[in-house]
Amino acid sequence: PFENTSFEKIIPLKRRRISYRISETETCFIISRGLSEIYDILTHMTFLNIEANKIFNRMKDDTGSTTIEWNDLEKVVKKTGKLKKGDLDSALWNLSIILGRTYQETMATFEYFENTKKEENSNNGLFSLIYSLGKRVEHEMESRDDALVIYLTPSLMNIIGHQKYGKLWANNIKEKLVELNLQDRPVHIISANLHSIINVIYGYAAVKKKKLKVKSKKGMYDFFYQLRDSGDDIVSYAGGHGLYEFPDNSGANIDCQVIDTSLLKSVTFHPELKIRKTAGSDEEPVILIMDYAFGAQAFELMENLLKPLSEDETEIRFDLSSISIMGKAGILSGEKGDIMLATGHVFEGTAENYVFENDLHINDFHDDSINVYVGPMVTVLGTSLQNINILKRLQADWKTVGLEMEGGHYQRAVSAAILKGNISKDIKLRYAYYASDNPIMTGGTLAAGAMGKEGIKPTYMISKVILEKILGSREKK
Repeated sequence: PFENTSFEKIIPLKRRRISYRISETETCFIISRGLSEIYDILTHMTFLNIEANKIFNRMKDDTGSTTIEWNDLEKVVKKTGKLKKGDLDSALWNLSIILGRTYQETMATFEYFENTKKEENSNNGLFSLIYSLGKRVEHEMESRDDALVIYLTPSLMNIIGHQKYGKLWANNIKEKLVELNLQDRPVHIISANLHSIINVIYGYAAVKKKKLKVKSKKGMYDFFYQLRDSGDDIVSYAGGHGLYEFPDNSGANIDCQVIDTSLLKSVTFHPELKIRKTAGSDEEPVILIMDYAFGAQAFELMENLLKPLSEDETEIRFDLSSISIMGKAGILSGEKGDIMLATGHVFEGTAENYVFENDLHINDFHDDSINVYVGPMVTVLGTSLQNINILKRLQADWKTVGLEMEGGHYQRAVSAAILKGNISKDIKLRYAYYASDNPIMTGGTLAAGAMGKEGIKPTYMISKVILEKILGSREKK
């Protein structure tokens, strides 16, 4: 509970993980996503420490004297204001020597930091980071008081064990469904990003209504790619046609959206989208979209979401009709941009596995430009499994097609809910992943960078198929 303290709150640009600056040398991370988040932090702190030691070893030459390159880096870090072009080039050259990378790679990383920084008057984000990593190890060598120490607070495991955040999050969602009088309607849960489903349903109509500049003659997937800068306009239009946004305030950091499909009667869909026109009746489906969970957090959220809502000594049971999981994963048989359909999940390092019937089939994906692989997926502990020997063993032994972080945890919660009688054993389950990397292919790992445009097509292809399954134009297999 740091809200009423003087500690500085730190919210990173990418990962939605809140932390607080306790002192000049101490930071407290807030854990709200369960064991996977702890594993993730420990893994990345380990990686950073390994790199810091490499940088420290480049600070001095064979005689023990500080190198010219390090002295130059120190001057750059302590300088205020922007560097002139010549000085910047020289500084990047010296930094590339310290890092053992090419000048072009160092320049690209510097520019990335510049484009994502928060402070406008700072030009040394990358320089400062590298310098600080090396100096941290130096300070540790000089005094054990400056050693890197990671510890867990006594209350942490108690919070995780009681699923504090998952219960708050799930109850908030179910209470809002009741407020909207949607509790008696068929509910379809989708775990995905918070833009692709919205764009598929509302994008075409929003473009026409708001006269957005989009060339719609190049095909559906190119059309969706062109919507990437029109998110606010699409959400604004969707808000008047059945979309409700539920920003998270529980601490789970998982926002949600709800679509009342009875209000889609006047919405025009893209011509290539095979979705029936809704009749506008109170029997039409409700779509609940939850943002990506993080690893083991998926079990906590899904387990609580599938439970009935207890309210005023009464129990409200929802008509849960399907659960669709769309995620990104590492592929073992194909390339970035391909699609994987899971037939089961096996947990990394164990024989624990969950087999299910996937309502998504290879015949649902009609596009020769993207390969679709079907088979078991490995649910890994974190993003660090890059060992080729282990991956090839998983591929040969379990016949796995890829590795991901949430599917096994979701299915564990689904199986538990079926045993408890909270959901029907006949509930439709859909698991599809698009390949963000290939961890056994040189140049194809996560280190190669984000997917960019090549991730658009598989993302929207999966979104399209899931929606066509829910809204009923496809024949049952």
